Amino acid sequence: MYLQSLSVLDYKNVEMAEFDFSAKLNCFLGNNGAGKTNLLDAIYYLSFTKSFFNAVDVMNVRHGCQMFGIKGVYNSEGGESNQVSVGYRLNQKKQLKRNGKAYKRLSEHIGLYPLVMVSPSDTSLITGGSDDRRKFMDGVISQFDNRFLDALLRYNRLLMQRNNLLKQFAAENRFDQDTLSIYNEQLHQYGTHIFEKRRAFIAEIIPVFQTFYKHISGGSEMVQLDYQSTLFDGSLSEQLEDNQHKDRLIQFTSVGVHKDDLLLSLGDYPMKKVGSQGQTKTYLVALKLAQFEYLKKQSEIKPILLLDDVFDKLDANRVEKIIQLVSDDKFGQIFLTDTNREHLESIVEKVGSHYCIFRINNGEVEQ
Repeated sequence: MYLQSLSVLDYKNVEMAEFDFSAKLNCFLGNNGAGKTNLLDAIYYLSFTKSFFNAVDVMNVRHGCQMFGIKGVYNSEGGESNQVSVGYRLNQKKQLKRNGKAYKRLSEHIGLYPLVMVSPSDTSLITGGSDDRRKFMDGVISQFDNRFLDALLRYNRLLMQRNNLLKQFAAENRFDQDTLSIYNEQLHQYGTHIFEKRRAFIAEIIPVFQTFYKHISGGSEMVQLDYQSTLFDGSLSEQLEDNQHKDRLIQFTSVGVHKDDLLLSLGDYPMKKVGSQGQTKTYLVALKLAQFEYLKKQSEIKPILLLDDVFDKLDANRVEKIIQLVSDDKFGQIFLTDTNREHLESIVEKVGSHYCIFRINNGEVEQ
């Protein structure tokens, strides 16, 4: 599966752009701020129905405009062609269509066009809060598992309702154990499913992730990825009951899969405390490539790979190792951005297959 063509209208700083892509390698070359990343984000949008960087659609409309539109044509290995389009107008609901037919629910589209994006903003996985790391896990699993996505949506809705109920109890100076127990049981049901899926996902990608890191780093460093959840200590229903008094006091649900986290380690220490810029970048690239392998196995489709400014902060040896990896036949269509043409020429030489280079300047495109 690959993206054959793309049309972008008034998306971020891109006024209008049209592309015909290579099925293997596509390079966006330009200075910082030229719009390279915005074009990758438009491709990301067609897979996930939202921006990688800003989920608030009004913030993605080009300044001074009233709407944006993105359209892509995908080809499968069997020759089947599908068109995906999304349009958003200020103060209106966005509309996503596949082959001209609008979706009833946007979630029905997730997973049809698997994609992995590696971006400098991924450093939030290491430096940010636990919410960023939960979003990483959930975003990967949701691409191929609709039941997991449904459980996640239901859990979050129930969590909000339980928290509102706790606030209501405090405001009205009353308590209803039967009603709270209903929420506890439902949170246990969906939360347990989420926990099991996250645990299986992390267990499967750890050896793949470590192999990628070892290859890129030259084997000089050891890394680890650990899933942390209170559900390892017992059932969620019991924990909700045990923490009921505390939850009533703080008016918030203090235990559950919404508190899960990932511990990212270099050697015996947290990555965010000891990792250099190069080690951090290597860690993130290896993690995202492990995500790629996982999605490929689950969907039996080679995901589209977006590499945004991936070579910055890396020494020449690590750049060379990444080039070797992505030039392998295990990867399908690749999009990458860079300000350095020498990097792109090195990649093109290594890949040795059909490619396109697009020069981007202030949202305008020259092939």
